[in-house]
Amino acid sequence: MAATRTHAVGDPGRTAQRNATAERRRERKREILSATRALFEERGVNNAQIEDIARAAGINRAIVYRHFSSKDEIFALTMVNYLTELSATLAVASDEGDSPTDRLVRTVDTFALYAMDHPAFVDCAQVLTSQAWAELRGEVPQEALLRLGQLIADCLRSFVRVVEAGCASGEFEVEEPAVMANMLYASALGALQQARLGIFIAYGEDGEPIVRPLPREQVRRYLREAALAATRRPRPVTD
Repeated sequence: MAATRTHAVGDPGRTAQRNATAERRRERKREILSATRALFEERGVNNAQIEDIARAAGINRAIVYRHFSSKDEIFALTMVNYLTELSATLAVASDEGDSPTDRLVRTVDTFALYAMDHPAFVDCAQVLTSQAWAELRGEVPQEALLRLGQLIADCLRSFVRVVEAGCASGEFEVEEPAVMANMLYASALGALQQARLGIFIAYGEDGEPIVRPLPREQVRRYLREAALAATRRPRPVTD
């Protein structure tokens, strides 16, 4: 009678098998997210459906949903991918060494250039911020939301650190640096979406509205000026 092989608790063979299965699952998720990011960069976020993501990854729709609960989760984790890169570059740009004003300009430039080079980052950010947090909690696992929140906070911290240094040196006058950083982030996303379109509306000499080209450099200058203006104490507003 042939002996039956049994696996005791802690059996190295079974542990290795479980580890290999878990690693294959993680690798599949990385492949799907990589394909998603490439698709977003090519088509834009709004034009990419789950079927398109599956096709780009060389799998079927059912396998995508085996690894992710919703399209919102894929958005969130793709955003995590972008923010991981961005937070690292902002940390370097905002590092000590120059005056707070120079550091702020450099940090704003870094943010603007990254977003202009990765337009799908702006799309993902706007899609996610357009939804209520309660809605996202229903669609995106808590672990992914926590990671997303941590990385956004890391990006904002680079701005906060520079503004706090400027306030300490007397160059800046900001009542609440964290609030300012959040406002700059939100307003910059709108300006960067405009940069992606590459146009703006103005009135022509005949008084009729016309469409004009909007150079990237002009948007970057605007973001610099907006950030520097926000660090100066405003004049009191009177009715």
